[in-house]
Amino acid sequence: MTKQRPHYLVDGYNLLHVWREINTDDLSTAREFLIRNLHEYGAYEKFDITLVFDAARNEDERRVEIYDNTFRVVYSAFNETADNVIERLSYELVQKKREVHVVSSDATIETVILGAGAYRHPSTEFYRAIKRMKQFLRKKYLDDVTLPVVRNEVGDRIGADVFAKLEKLRRAK
Repeated sequence: MTKQRPHYLVDGYNLLHVWREINTDDLSTAREFLIRNLHEYGAYEKFDITLVFDAARNEDERRVEIYDNTFRVVYSAFNETADNVIERLSYELVQKKREVHVVSSDATIETVILGAGAYRHPSTEFYRAIKRMKQFLRKKYLDDVTLPVVRNEVGDRIGADVFAKLEKLRRAK
């Protein structure tokens, strides 16, 4: 039996409040930014992530957007908070023997999820972990780009007979 990936339940608006690079008043743009960054982080770290947004004042039904098998976004139902969704999901996942991590700086949810058997990560700590991963990837793949010392010419990649024919055509005038 293969070990299941850790599952992270993230309080979306709680994390948005600590993310320094988000400087927009448009919640839709901020949510999309967060979704993109968490999807990337989960793929890199091999985590399953459920990002939960509070829509308790919205009269729509609960909405779930599934991006792939490892990442989904949940909007809470009317009169249901993100904390309620996170508590319920953490209990369900722990009962399924999953390793559950909850990302929230909300003190009230801490007691509940720790009682369920989940781990808690403050939003600021999680934000810093994502920033470290991005800095590592940037340094690894973008900082040390070296250009070849020698020229890369077509003549170096073709056979001598083709080169001779091309040279003959070039000189024929």
